[in-house]
Amino acid sequence: MEILDLILQTSSSVSLWGALVVLFIVYLVSSSSFSSQKDRKGPPGPRPLPLLGNLLQLDLKRPYDTLVKLSKTYGSVFTVYMGPKKVVVLAGYKTVKEALVNRADEFGERFAFKIIDDYNEGHGVLWSNGDSWKEMRRFALTNLRDFGMGKKASEDKIIDECEQLIEVFKKYKGEAFDLTKPMNCAVSNIICSIIYGSRFEYNDPEFTSLVDRTNKNIQLVGSPSIQWYNLFPWLGKWIPNRKELHTSFMANKKQNLRLFSGLKETLNPQMCRGFVDSFLARQQTLEESGNTNSHFHQENLLATVLNLFAAGTETTSTTLRWGLLFMAKYPKIQDRVQEELSRVIGGRQSKMEDRKNLPYTDAVIHETQRLGNIVPMSLPHQTSQDVTFQGHFIEKGTTVYPLLTSVLSDESEWAEPHSFHPAHFLDKDGKFLKRDAFMPFSAGRRACLGESLAKVELFIFFTTLMQQFRFTAPPGVSEEELDLTPCVGFTRGPSPHKLCAVACM
Repeated sequence: MEILDLILQTSSSVSLWGALVVLFIVYLVSSSSFSSQKDRKGPPGPRPLPLLGNLLQLDLKRPYDTLVKLSKTYGSVFTVYMGPKKVVVLAGYKTVKEALVNRADEFGERFAFKIIDDYNEGHGVLWSNGDSWKEMRRFALTNLRDFGMGKKASEDKIIDECEQLIEVFKKYKGEAFDLTKPMNCAVSNIICSIIYGSRFEYNDPEFTSLVDRTNKNIQLVGSPSIQWYNLFPWLGKWIPNRKELHTSFMANKKQNLRLFSGLKETLNPQMCRGFVDSFLARQQTLEESGNTNSHFHQENLLATVLNLFAAGTETTSTTLRWGLLFMAKYPKIQDRVQEELSRVIGGRQSKMEDRKNLPYTDAVIHETQRLGNIVPMSLPHQTSQDVTFQGHFIEKGTTVYPLLTSVLSDESEWAEPHSFHPAHFLDKDGKFLKRDAFMPFSAGRRACLGESLAKVELFIFFTTLMQQFRFTAPPGVSEEELDLTPCVGFTRGPSPHKLCAVACM
């Protein structure tokens, strides 16, 4: 009904008969393309309607759920039409791994949604392709490592940030509160220290507005109305979320340009404070050498910083919120985590070197990532050439969805795919067990470039909070009543909720 309502709303100025005539003409024009000889060679899928494709069959709030159901009918490689756009979906661990890892070059390009392309314009590190993407990814990885990712320096920053977060939680004195904002700020400060060279106070309005807008943008990009805009851009002026998203994005852009300006005024190329300094220094060197055909320009700096900020803030903080919600939902599991932490670490601060001695806690963190399933459809890929894959022909330039949710809930890989079951990551002796089908960061050449940083953040934040607090449902709410239904958005986060953080004695 949402889809029909939107069609009726957006065509209010057109007579019903006129709309029917237009749809009939579109059908005549498009039906041949839907049944072309080329498509017959491609993966199977549900029969599409003209113009709308398979949209009437999809839950646009949670399309990944519908796609998983369709994979049960059409197999691990199938076709759906998102409106007039053909998309090939890859489902299940073996299929996704074969495409992203074994055939990484063929499936390694990125497809950018229309709303993303409106603002990124092919720049940055997440939604770009070609030489620009290679240059920005290489530079970003190098500098993320230089400024702490995967090193003790980042661990120390996370521990310092944990202390700030603990003080915020303590102020609520065990009363129920929404963890979203303080968690977002704490996690965001880690990527801020790497990008800008400094952290921010949680009450800094410049910082909190940047964090809040970024998280709101991620929700809006995944909303049904923006998905309609991606498929039918001519609907743009009737999409209210688009105007809200534009205002928010432009505010983030202006705020970052102000930050860049301040950093440029105090730049010392010999003592770079963070990623932005390094980028500005490289840009300055290239300009002085007369290189005017470089990828190190302001558009790439802005897009890359916004990409890193969003990816480094929302996904990790959302995973941690899932983790604490699971602990409140399953108190016996929380008991075991806290018992192991008390027995192995005691009262001192946890460190990454402790992880090997905390198999159950490590399993709980991994199970949180698996069931939390933060990016269920991954970011869309695109074929770089014509491909024959598992007997199916896929044309060059075809959009491909590696359905990560189908990997993380693959019934042939996980004993209890739809339950919170830490034993998935433990062997018969209780030791931590690595699982090949654990792919929350995707895989291959487009895997998350901040994976190593995220792993440290998840471990230090989670273990420290577990040492300090007991997380419970609000008064009057039972564990059974805590809702695990995900909210609507580009990423898959918990629905709005409150928890109590009771300080441990």
